[in-house]
Amino acid sequence: MKRWIMLSIVVAAAGAVLALTIPTVEVYSADKEQRFPQLKMEQLNDQQRPFADEILKVSSIGITGPYNSMLRSPVMGQRLFNLLDYVRFNTSVPRKLNEFAILIQARLWTSQVEWYAHYPLAIKAGLPEAVAADLREGKRPASMQPDEAAVYDFCMELSTKHEVSDATFKRTREQFSEQQVIDLIAVSGTYITAAMMANTAEETVPAGKTPPLQALPGH
Repeated sequence: MKRWIMLSIVVAAAGAVLALTIPTVEVYSADKEQRFPQLKMEQLNDQQRPFADEILKVSSIGITGPYNSMLRSPVMGQRLFNLLDYVRFNTSVPRKLNEFAILIQARLWTSQVEWYAHYPLAIKAGLPEAVAADLREGKRPASMQPDEAAVYDFCMELSTKHEVSDATFKRTREQFSEQQVIDLIAVSGTYITAAMMANTAEETVPAGKTPPLQALPGH
């Protein structure tokens, strides 16, 4: 089974209602020149080719999507590739909550590809559709279980305030071990990087698919 799926990645503080007031979605024209033209195997240099070979062992999309950007910096790309393998498949955070943390960053960054790729994985892992639906609309989910609420509050506070209060940290530690807290930080930061690359490259959903996220107010 192929393990890698395309990674496609500020709102008010955690707990606030983030109602969307602008029903628009930024869609990049297929006719626009690509910022990072798609690389082909025959174009790759001696540094890029070994990394591409590693990608092709596990990728269902070849060297397209995020790999097209990562190949521009193959040493960094290989290390990010290895980190993604850990935070997706070997993390100490339960899969449902790990995917929820990824969706939080996809929502904050309005990363269409990140949400498109990880929403079905989150639902399959057990995240309630109602929780994902509220998050997609920019609201604090109303029906979270304690472990889901701990992930939401921790990730939102860290991402929007750039710090974590004592109270939030205490609630998080009541739900998770120290390793799980560190892994939760790691998956969040890694998918911020992925969202930055996807948004810079103007990656969107596959042709014929509707972008799942609307713009948050002020973005």
